[in-house]
Amino acid sequence: MSRIGKKPIALPSNVTLSVDDQNVVTVKGPKGTLHQTVDPDISVAIEEGQIQVSRPTEQKRHKALHGLYRSLVSNMVQGVSEGFKLNLEVIGVGYKASVTNNVLELQLGYSHNVYVAVPEEIKVTAVTEKGQNPKVYLEGSDKQLLGDVAAKIRSLRKVEPYKGKGIRFIGEQVRRKAGKSSSKK
Repeated sequence: MSRIGKKPIALPSNVTLSVDDQNVVTVKGPKGTLHQTVDPDISVAIEEGQIQVSRPTEQKRHKALHGLYRSLVSNMVQGVSEGFKLNLEVIGVGYKASVTNNVLELQLGYSHNVYVAVPEEIKVTAVTEKGQNPKVYLEGSDKQLLGDVAAKIRSLRKVEPYKGKGIRFIGEQVRRKAGKSSSKK
């Protein structure tokens, strides 16, 4: 059933994977080290330079965990070898973004500036070019942490559908609504 779980994961030459006796998978690479606890029923093994994730039975629970842990291990391998990037855009008149010491400072139309402390594992940069909206670039090896930080930043000013102001991913499509229109009779 789980087509995702059956796919082998290619192990790059500069990445090492180890599994200890408590079923904790550790992946080391040039971009860092990541750890993931795997369910005791699921086994992770290295066969011929590829990582194989297998399940003991055809139970629905095992099938679900099979695909889940295969995806998590795959993301770990990709993260420590290549890394992940997310790009955000801050859209609105007077909205600004700047970074000092891994603390993101945002001016989002509130009466005060909003400060977001970004974890050390994630590198954050803010770029403001003349005539364009400020952009925030996030880079890191942990896909889950990167997504959490991006979601936290986005939640500070959600995109509103009338003017499109707010924080969004670059290239994200926002459905726009028509505003009020006065009818002339």
